[in-house]
Amino acid sequence: MKKNVLIFSLLAALCCGGPAAQAQVSPSPEMASLLKNEGLNHSQVKEIAQFMTDYLGSRLTASQQKRRAEKEVMKKLEEFGLSNVRTEFACEFPRGGWDVVKTYAAMTSPYYCAFTVNPKAWSGSTNGLVRGECIVFDVKSKEDLEKYRGKITGKILLMPVVQTYDISFKPLAERYTEEQLEALALDRRTTSSVSPAGPPRMPASGNTLSWEDRMELQRLQAEFLAAEKPLCVINGRGTFNVVSGTGVSYTAGDPEPVPEVMMPIEDHGRMVRLIENGEKVEMELELINKFTDDREVHNVFAEIPGTDPKLKDEIVMIGSHLDSWHGGTGAADNASGCISMIEAMRILKTLGIKPKRTIRLALWGGEELGLYGSRGYMEQYLYKDQKKLPGFDKFALYLNMDNGSGRFRGIYLEGNDAAFPFFEAWMKYIEPLGFQYLSPRSTGSTDHVTFLRAGLPSYQFIQDVLEYNRTYHTIMDTYERLSLNDLTLDATIIAWLAYCAAQDPGRIPVNPVSTR
Repeated sequence: MKKNVLIFSLLAALCCGGPAAQAQVSPSPEMASLLKNEGLNHSQVKEIAQFMTDYLGSRLTASQQKRRAEKEVMKKLEEFGLSNVRTEFACEFPRGGWDVVKTYAAMTSPYYCAFTVNPKAWSGSTNGLVRGECIVFDVKSKEDLEKYRGKITGKILLMPVVQTYDISFKPLAERYTEEQLEALALDRRTTSSVSPAGPPRMPASGNTLSWEDRMELQRLQAEFLAAEKPLCVINGRGTFNVVSGTGVSYTAGDPEPVPEVMMPIEDHGRMVRLIENGEKVEMELELINKFTDDREVHNVFAEIPGTDPKLKDEIVMIGSHLDSWHGGTGAADNASGCISMIEAMRILKTLGIKPKRTIRLALWGGEELGLYGSRGYMEQYLYKDQKKLPGFDKFALYLNMDNGSGRFRGIYLEGNDAAFPFFEAWMKYIEPLGFQYLSPRSTGSTDHVTFLRAGLPSYQFIQDVLEYNRTYHTIMDTYERLSLNDLTLDATIIAWLAYCAAQDPGRIPVNPVSTR
């Protein structure tokens, strides 16, 4: 690993000139000791974690819960003494607001069993407590729809089984091995064979529909359900009786969609099998969902102002997305990132740091629905329509966190060779915390990608996976999924890197190979 980093550092030094490539400086060991002492021995990660999850709850984009979270987070940032705490409008959000008021579902025949379900975001409500027979709604083509015409009004539709469970002998949580991390540090950049327009569309063959045909069938099915008026549509997704979250297609002002819920595959599969074996299955449900005409995405910001007369207007930004899905409390995705970023700012503020450059905290809105918040910021301040805006040349660095609460092991440098000598200098005093790997590879797909598209230095961390892939976007994504010890280390590392970037006389150059 060290050999690879050295090679990249030498190449960057040879290839880059000008102020941005001047000596990279690692601040003093005294400052490193102070910062690590505050971050590791006086951490407030636990308190911030409980605030971000238990207290704030879920934070679906444009929901009333998200609006409450923005206000409460601003109060917390002000308590920590940060400057310029504010929310800013990022962009319009066509779906509008949506919140869950009540969710209840149970099978009543052939016997009673209460189920855990999660309504699809932006789906409609039932007309109070409703009861009905369940039927399997198996549609593979637009011709199949006609088989159900006049037969589904007042019924509860079970979508076909699409996910099954196979016993896994892998551990539930994992950390990177040294071999895996060494592999990440190797440069394996290749030219992509995928066209700029995206992956090729597969032609229709037998029962396999092309992408266009699938989209058309979804549209026709939605119109059919709206006209035929079933009581509810039930989808099976998520294992171990843990249901995941997703949304329906909806635009504010349209008629409310048919009520639709997600159910774990164990319960969904049980009812489908009963029906296939000739049993009559009945359910009762009550779903109350509230629509609001809130069509805005907001971001939350706070700062530690820069003090150097020449550098104070330059921005070192650290951030995560504040929004979540609505089933759990968005702990791993992405309260974990917000916890670490807020704690990093608290560490710096507590130590009375007066950075040369301004250090800005960004908590983005609308990431889960399409990077709305960061894209809005980009187009307001940095880059739009292939043109630089005034903030572009003041953008020094962005560090993003959005892969759960696992420990930082290094950072993905997105093919920007000029970034290697900077991080090599800055990581000197945090290597003992396990931050040891600089990867030339790219990773996605979260808010740092917004800035990468303009070539700006914007990076995401290499993190231990832990349980992330089985818990995010589910009702299980709660406080219990967080590794507080790992988050304590992560916050300390973020604080150190932000401080180093704010003090360094040089800046990581814009990536010259970016598409702009």
